[in-house]
Amino acid sequence: MSSGSVVVIGVFDGVHKGHQLLLNRAKEIADGRSIIALTFDPHPMQVFAPDRAPTMLTTLADRVELLKIHNADQVAVLKFNEKFAAMSPEVFVKDVLVGQLSVSTVIVGKNFTYGHKAAGKIDSLIKDSLNFNFTVDVQELKSEESDVISSSRIRKLVVEGKVEEARTLLSRPHRLDGVVVHGEKRGREIGYPTANLGNIDGQTIPADGVYAGWLTVGINFWPAAISIGTNPTFEGVRGRQVEAYALDQEGLELYDKNASIEFGWRLRDTLKFDGLEPLLAQMKLDCDRARALTEG
Repeated sequence: MSSGSVVVIGVFDGVHKGHQLLLNRAKEIADGRSIIALTFDPHPMQVFAPDRAPTMLTTLADRVELLKIHNADQVAVLKFNEKFAAMSPEVFVKDVLVGQLSVSTVIVGKNFTYGHKAAGKIDSLIKDSLNFNFTVDVQELKSEESDVISSSRIRKLVVEGKVEEARTLLSRPHRLDGVVVHGEKRGREIGYPTANLGNIDGQTIPADGVYAGWLTVGINFWPAAISIGTNPTFEGVRGRQVEAYALDQEGLELYDKNASIEFGWRLRDTLKFDGLEPLLAQMKLDCDRARALTEG
């Protein structure tokens, strides 16, 4: 058994199939060594260009949990701030990888950069590895059936409403985590009480439309029909809402509880109906389809 640790480095937003390849490689070669996933929070773009920073595919808590599911024994979260961004590549290797994490192998993606102004590249990492006696393992983030997988590619799919394609690249449904907040209670009035998800700023919200998926609150997990949009059938100006109807559930009291919505399939675009009757007829069809898909 070798000593030291296997360190896998990345932002790991989404912990998608490309990231999973790195973590699977770590397990392959660990030989009893501890596998440490080194990640950063907030996203580096929040420091360099906050106005261009991406929305996130996973919350930090989800990211840590997913990294552990996919082979990490430990997750080290480095606070990405201006001080850290100013660290030279040499100091990052010496103080963080060697000093704090006792690295004996580092695994990174092909486009990995590090240190002040991304001055550190794969070549310099290999050079430093010779000085500090660790090995570097470089992997391409692609799976057999796919081109290179990236978080930005998945974000684009989600924003376009292509949640099935996103699910394939993530290896699980895209999910939003938040708190159930008070809405207009219109769903309750028409027989479809929905959980309105709040506290989702900064997360990647799918395109307006109707989806089939799942609603989780505590230990409860229900198939759901999900709506994203401004409810154009009803008068008044309102912001975008993300709401889920737990299929065939009545009398649920979910306000102020933590909840997650997972997106399995896109059913249709958001439509404006001429009154309540055609809306209710369509909602019944949506629920029937959502039920069939989530039970299948």
